[in-house]
Amino acid sequence: MRHSIWVLSLLAFASMGCESNPGKAPDTNIKVSFTDTAGNKPLDGRLLLMFASSDKEEPRFQINTGLDAQPIFGMDVEAMAPGETRTFDGSVFGFPYPSLEDIHPGEYWVQGLLHVYETFNLSTGQQVKLPMDNGEGQQWNRSPGNRYSKPVKVTVTESGIPEITVVMDQEIPPIPEPADTEWIRHVRIKSEKLSEFWGRDMYLGAHILLPKGFDDHPEARYPLMVFHGHFPNDFGGFRTLPPDPNLEPDYSERFGIEGYNRIQQQEAYDFYRRWNEPDFPRFLIIEIQHPTPYYDDSYAVNSASQGPYGDAITHELIPYIEKEFRGLGEGWARFLYGGSTGGWEALAVQVKYPDEYNGCFAACPDPIDFRAYCLTNIYEDGNAYYYDSEHKKLEVPAHRDYLGNIQSTIREENHLELVLGTRSRSGQQWDIWEATYSPQGEDGYPVRIWDKRSGRINHEVAEYWKEHYDLRHILERDWDQLGEKLRGKIHIYCGDMDNYYLNNAVYLMEDFLESTTDPYYEGEVLYGDRAEHCWNGDPEQPNHISRLRYNSMYVPKIMQRIAKSAPKGADLSSWRYR
Repeated sequence: MRHSIWVLSLLAFASMGCESNPGKAPDTNIKVSFTDTAGNKPLDGRLLLMFASSDKEEPRFQINTGLDAQPIFGMDVEAMAPGETRTFDGSVFGFPYPSLEDIHPGEYWVQGLLHVYETFNLSTGQQVKLPMDNGEGQQWNRSPGNRYSKPVKVTVTESGIPEITVVMDQEIPPIPEPADTEWIRHVRIKSEKLSEFWGRDMYLGAHILLPKGFDDHPEARYPLMVFHGHFPNDFGGFRTLPPDPNLEPDYSERFGIEGYNRIQQQEAYDFYRRWNEPDFPRFLIIEIQHPTPYYDDSYAVNSASQGPYGDAITHELIPYIEKEFRGLGEGWARFLYGGSTGGWEALAVQVKYPDEYNGCFAACPDPIDFRAYCLTNIYEDGNAYYYDSEHKKLEVPAHRDYLGNIQSTIREENHLELVLGTRSRSGQQWDIWEATYSPQGEDGYPVRIWDKRSGRINHEVAEYWKEHYDLRHILERDWDQLGEKLRGKIHIYCGDMDNYYLNNAVYLMEDFLESTTDPYYEGEVLYGDRAEHCWNGDPEQPNHISRLRYNSMYVPKIMQRIAKSAPKGADLSSWRYR
């Protein structure tokens, strides 16, 4: 990935802008340090300084890009020693204020946090510094080992921010691993493929839901349902007890539902009861843990900067699980499903490993055609942040509700990411797309698809994305080889008012699938009327209910697919006991 074209691309792209603030006067000085909590060793990482207008919770839990966004500023640090101070001044880049000098007068709670990086010596020859996941799913504000301070109240006046000293004397503790139960087991294996790439031991994990009668039927071998999505702490949506009658009802702002936590518990308990019904097919269901140093999961494909996660999952982890838990271990008996990130993964894995899986159910997938990379056409647009216009500057939206009300823009989301981490290290959405889809730069980090400050698109990188990860383009380019292998396997569902405009790429994918007849794809693409993210194909239930039924809603279609496509002599009976 380090041919001369990418060297030239890097040099050209570097001239588009830089990832630091271009010289605001350093009038404000806030000194930040950490105490000795880990053997007096210097630390690398991203040093963050946060302000919050409310003490409803710590500032580190209030950072977002919505209308209630709170100020945050960040800088890279290397070999920062305990007791050593680093100074935040007006030149340090921030969000939503570019500089500390821009913060409005008022009362704030201030907090510092050091997101700790580790050093990786990659098999490609470069050395990179990245945050290792520590069991939390790459959440900078919750990652064990990160240092942080207790919030302190500060009054900002018209004269500016008073002199502040922030001491990070707290450390986020380790997260206990989930325990095995009668129904749910947990596995963690060392991946030889990933360990070779990263230059250190790397692991993959999974939570496995066992079918009813697993121990009583040692002769049975089971089909496999693979649920893709963000980092799962444990197997979700399965509960053996009725809802807790003493549970204090909460309010879901997203859905406008009172007591949504009770609804979630009821749905989880209802699934447990369905799972035990005599006529419910007996499957293994797994939720995979594959966080990388860039994100809470790898996107389940091989990539230049993250390594061979696709091969590691398909050829190491899944065969291990099938051997340990009596899976059928054949492509006709494996199925993929998930929503959002998991929707993209389900489709991408099916496309890239067409013989290893027998169907994907991709709900509200991340962009599957980069002509609609949300609202950006990365091949034709010049800038990702602003619409093309001679006389006005209009920002491109990033998030809406079902009525079209906008909460954030692409520029805002990317600028927050730049505060959280340079070199695609924010652990957020736009950076993980870059870490997955981009070629690897000479410095070992992903090459930017666009300048993070200005939004100017690098079209050479866009062409790389197109050939390797634009799923609609790949299908169109290779349909003569993939078409027969994918007949009846592609199912895509999306709300027509998806919050992130993901339905636009689905429309383009549908245009290709429906117009291609040699062979016809024999799947389905469905849309939910006025449905937001993440509609998954159920027209009878509201989205706040259907999203809780992933583990059972596709089972009838999977059973139809098995009946239609299982090879002669396949085991269709040992797992169909009552």
